[in-house]
Amino acid sequence: MTTIDGEATDRTTGRRARLNRDAVLRRAVELADAESLDAVSMRRLAGELDVVPMALYKHVSGKDDLTTGMLDLVVRGIAHGDDDTGLPASSVDGEPDPWRSALRRRILAARASLLEHPWALAVIESSTTPTPAVLDYIEGTIALFLNGGFSAGLTHQLMHALGSRLWGFTHELFPTPPPASADEAAAAAAQLADRYPCILRIADAAHHGRDTILGPGCDDQYEFEFTLDLLLDGFEARRAAERRDATPRDVQPKA
Repeated sequence: MTTIDGEATDRTTGRRARLNRDAVLRRAVELADAESLDAVSMRRLAGELDVVPMALYKHVSGKDDLTTGMLDLVVRGIAHGDDDTGLPASSVDGEPDPWRSALRRRILAARASLLEHPWALAVIESSTTPTPAVLDYIEGTIALFLNGGFSAGLTHQLMHALGSRLWGFTHELFPTPPPASADEAAAAAAQLADRYPCILRIADAAHHGRDTILGPGCDDQYEFEFTLDLLLDGFEARRAAERRDATPRDVQPKA
């Protein structure tokens, strides 16, 4: 039964439930996960919630508000229960650099979330204004650096170095569409062999598991973690260098 009073039917119990923004966003996320972001229209979502489309406008102002709200729901889930941002720089439970493991967990949690909600990648890339949930995620990440002993200036540079990896993905280096068939792949390889042998050589060296790739190209789990660990190694080296430069030459560190 379709209504106009802002209520929706619980599909498991058949009871009428008061519609609210959270319920609208959660159903939209479920629909996008099951099909795609393109499948999420106000009319389609109203049908899923068993209300008339105008009832949705009490809770979302339109498609843009809906998609940013969906992204916020996903982003809030990334760092849910994350209390590592206040860790001191010193050892905790025998861990010499808690900032590093906390940052690694945070970024890999973001990647796992985008693998679960692949439509969110396009929303992140197309967003021009950060929402409170996005700002909260960025704030927490910066706090890990600052509480881990990094200066504000170095943290600024490291955030730029992370770039899209902050959200768990890497922009594709060679954004070329995959061939439609094995014959086309072989023909493309033959063309590369003469003019671009080095490109072909590294392409042949890569073997990717399709279920671990996020977005187009070869950004799979192993390559993402490999690059992330390289960055974290570099971050730690920069922190150590910054501390050395800040230490007066005539002052010896305590044993």
